[in-house]
Amino acid sequence: MILIVNGPNLNLLGEREPDVYGRSTLADVEQLVRDACAAWDVEVKAFQSNHEGAILDFLQEHRKKARGVILNAGALTHTSYALHDCLKAMPAPAVEVHISNIHQREAFRHVSVIAPACRGQIVGLGIRGYLLAAEWLCAEIGAQPRGSEDRKKPSP
Repeated sequence: MILIVNGPNLNLLGEREPDVYGRSTLADVEQLVRDACAAWDVEVKAFQSNHEGAILDFLQEHRKKARGVILNAGALTHTSYALHDCLKAMPAPAVEVHISNIHQREAFRHVSVIAPACRGQIVGLGIRGYLLAAEWLCAEIGAQPRGSEDRKKPSP
């Protein structure tokens, strides 16, 4: 199972600053990832909260079942050492995703305190960043795309 975890204000995707974050909703993002992972026969569980503690509780609750984490921590990216520590305690790899390029925005957004606890970071590619993270995680955990076994068999 791959977890998609979205932090503060991401429930407002499609409404909040569409010039920065686009017009896709959080439901659109979650469906994009579900569809991508379904092609690999990988289950997805999505969660969003505006509360740091709820995000920590969700990750801890699923830490032994999750095989990967796609995380857009929102503003917690820049401040949450608790989230950093929680990710370090998870055996599954995490990919940090940001719709906008945090390095091209206000100076306070340039630093991610969770990045050292993640296997990678995808920024500035819009919601496609979630898709790239999902595909990488599916491959990383050893999932096989549907139909790949047919391609491996020699033709008669």
